[in-house]
Amino acid sequence: MMNQRIVLASRPTTAPSAENFRLEAVALAPLNDGEVRIRNHFLSLDPYMRGRMNDAKSYAQPQPLNETMIGGTVGEVVESRNAAFAVGDKVVGMGGWQLYCTASGRGDIRKVDTTHIPLSAYLGAVGMPGMTAWYGLNKICEPKAGETLCVDAASGAVGSVVGQLAKLKGCTVIGVAGGKDKCDYVTGELGFDACIDYKAYPEPKDFYGALKAATPKGIDGHFENVGGSILDAVMLRMNAFGRIAMCGMISGYNGAPIPLAAPQLILQSRLKVQGFIVSEHMEHWPAGLTELGTLVATGKLKYRETVAEGLASAPQAFFDLLKGKNFGKQLVKLA
Repeated sequence: MMNQRIVLASRPTTAPSAENFRLEAVALAPLNDGEVRIRNHFLSLDPYMRGRMNDAKSYAQPQPLNETMIGGTVGEVVESRNAAFAVGDKVVGMGGWQLYCTASGRGDIRKVDTTHIPLSAYLGAVGMPGMTAWYGLNKICEPKAGETLCVDAASGAVGSVVGQLAKLKGCTVIGVAGGKDKCDYVTGELGFDACIDYKAYPEPKDFYGALKAATPKGIDGHFENVGGSILDAVMLRMNAFGRIAMCGMISGYNGAPIPLAAPQLILQSRLKVQGFIVSEHMEHWPAGLTELGTLVATGKLKYRETVAEGLASAPQAFFDLLKGKNFGKQLVKLA
């Protein structure tokens, strides 16, 4: 049986391009005892993948050259030599950019129930992005009713969950997103109190003016996905003892430095600024995923997906994701 996969062919020095990837056909080896074969139905595309393409020191090992690109997947068991997994079981794991993956069945895949939650949601709101939002908000921003919370990339897979969870906790929530359509979705569909279109305010002082108008009581908690001038403006609005969860710095993923305009504000406002990687806090996943799954199943947590068709479309969908062209969670449909 043949498998199709996309490998990292070379490391990008600036923005990634098609030359950095290669689509291959490879034969599938027979299963060993304990192994499970999965037909991947959806592949998750996420900003962290850009950092893994660099051969540089980071929180995770670089993506090896000429190996299947890393990525979260959901799919269906098609062959099993493991008593814990039956053909037809739906599973989530890190199957990578390929049509089929082989799992050891020892902690690298987990069964999911699609009765009330769509399979694709386990890569978004009820998966790693949802848990990223849940952990950064609850454990770092520590929101309290009546406080003001800000989140950038607000219409994305992580930001959209952050804001909705904060609203459920009684916060005033201000989003930042690129374009009128995304901002209308954030306020109209997701229920944020306001959303600032950063594309409408290209000058930092104008963006700051819009943020100040939207946050008359200042900002108590901020969930950072972008960095750069947006973070600079937010820091000027942070209240004393404010908390900032540093989740992503997408403005610098292609190698540009991300200076901080006024780091003295960390001291002056006694801010807590904490970076985190959600996979280092697996002890919280069962509780978080249970809460997120219940909210999705009962319609209290909304999400949106952009779906590219077919494995070959993955590189271009990834480039578009890094430019913010996707709306909500970026997926590739493989089956």
